[in-house]
Amino acid sequence: MLISERIFEKLTEKGMTQKEFSYRTGIRETTISEWKKRGTNPSADKIMIICNVLGVTPEWLLSGTEVKKGRQRNVDWYVIDRNSDMGILIGKISDMSEEQKSHVMKYVARMKKNVDK
Repeated sequence: MLISERIFEKLTEKGMTQKEFSYRTGIRETTISEWKKRGTNPSADKIMIICNVLGVTPEWLLSGTEVKKGRQRNVDWYVIDRNSDMGILIGKISDMSEEQKSHVMKYVARMKKNVDK
């Protein structure tokens, strides 16, 4: 199943119109219609806002599967909204030199050690 098919399935399940979905996501109605008409998928930069509006995880939207409680896999990545506090922090750290990043990591390790006492 395509990502767009899962989107339309969830819209139907929630009783949400394409117009309302467009308003809540900021994605043009014509773009949403194109997904349905041409069987295409949204661009990667739209995935998180779509997940937030539909109340689904990126894993479900992209693969159709959901991590079961108690059977979670360890993953080597995170999905973080760039406008969240964590996303902003990561952006600022990404702009630092390697030496600055090293200092930040040491500082965080010391803070964590003090909290764990």
